[in-house]
Amino acid sequence: MGVPQLLSRRAAARLPASSPPFASVASSHHHLPLTCRFSTDAASHPSSRVQIYTSNSTDPFLNLSVEHHLLRITPPDSTVLTLYVNSPSIIFGRNQNPWLQVNLNRLARIAQQPSGVGWTDSPVQLVRRRSGGGAVFHDGGNVNFSVICPPERFDRDRHAEMVVRALKALGRPNARVNHRHDIVVDAPSGARAASFKVSGSAYKLTRLRALHHGTCLLRSPNLAGIPGLLRSPAQGFLDARGVDSVRSPVSNVDVGNDEFKAAVVGEFESAYGRAHVRSEFDDTALEVDDVRRGYRELQSASWIWGQTPRFTFSTHPTEEDARPRPELPFDLNMRLLAKHGVIEEMSIKRRDGAAVDALDASVFQGASVWAIRDWAEPLARAGLGGSLSKEAGAWLNGVFGTDYTKMR
Repeated sequence: MGVPQLLSRRAAARLPASSPPFASVASSHHHLPLTCRFSTDAASHPSSRVQIYTSNSTDPFLNLSVEHHLLRITPPDSTVLTLYVNSPSIIFGRNQNPWLQVNLNRLARIAQQPSGVGWTDSPVQLVRRRSGGGAVFHDGGNVNFSVICPPERFDRDRHAEMVVRALKALGRPNARVNHRHDIVVDAPSGARAASFKVSGSAYKLTRLRALHHGTCLLRSPNLAGIPGLLRSPAQGFLDARGVDSVRSPVSNVDVGNDEFKAAVVGEFESAYGRAHVRSEFDDTALEVDDVRRGYRELQSASWIWGQTPRFTFSTHPTEEDARPRPELPFDLNMRLLAKHGVIEEMSIKRRDGAAVDALDASVFQGASVWAIRDWAEPLARAGLGGSLSKEAGAWLNGVFGTDYTKMR
């Protein structure tokens, strides 16, 4: 099939003239080579029943796109391990609401004034993955693992137990899989929690393939900041369909990234045999059409925000959502209903339920929540008085994190 798609001309030019397009080392037990650069041809070959990939990129959009590409093209009877590390990012589930799960204001402050919030790492990216589950934080101090296998070989604990065996081999005997299929480490007596979560997982099942991916906290320098990133100011006002995140106390396991990768690879090969294909990839993966399309989709506003399930936002208790609300600094009750991040209904009344004179809330219908840069502007267009539109607009800006959404 010629030169595999993932080798760039620039990368090819760096190889010795006598080298084939992909430098390789022969496998002692298989006709295919163990490639040291990613090959779509090798990944999709029917004989490639055991495959291992390691990413040299920390781009979360790229790593998830290559992972999805492998889910689509690898043989139905193959088992595939991928290991990657992402730059600081919040990866939230396919069916989650970013306004509910993430403190977007903090993401904006980290990007604009990191020292002001005590942040010393790079800015935090926001990524909606294709699998279900809850929101997790990634950085250079944790390693992500992904296993793709036939559906009949899948269960939620199988590959979490594989990672636990790797951790035990690295001297962490108190690691185990709990009833939620998370990896935890049991704490010594007197600790603030009986156990600490070190790894969460998510899953995607298709007719022919099953994907289990998770992250393992090893030496994250941002551990103390994770709860603040995943605590949204909209939580008390937003009622959403979809999956909510279950918050747990977390901890590092104090293992190096390379040690962890090697131990996981060892356990994977112990379970499935020596890999027929063992390969690395980097940003040259974007030369593959399928990877590039997936990458662009993950970065698009229509995916990050527009895939949000239906939700209701209300500043006051309603029949559907009777939770008490804090008193607001302005005389308004506001309620909006949105689907895929687009406003379908908007209601604005006085706090006592009286109508606001000459108000036309229909100006909000069809507006994308993520595209509103300053809520004071549509409130003013709806007919709300100057000072009131500014007060309510500033409050809504904070709740919906417009400092972040207008950066994208």
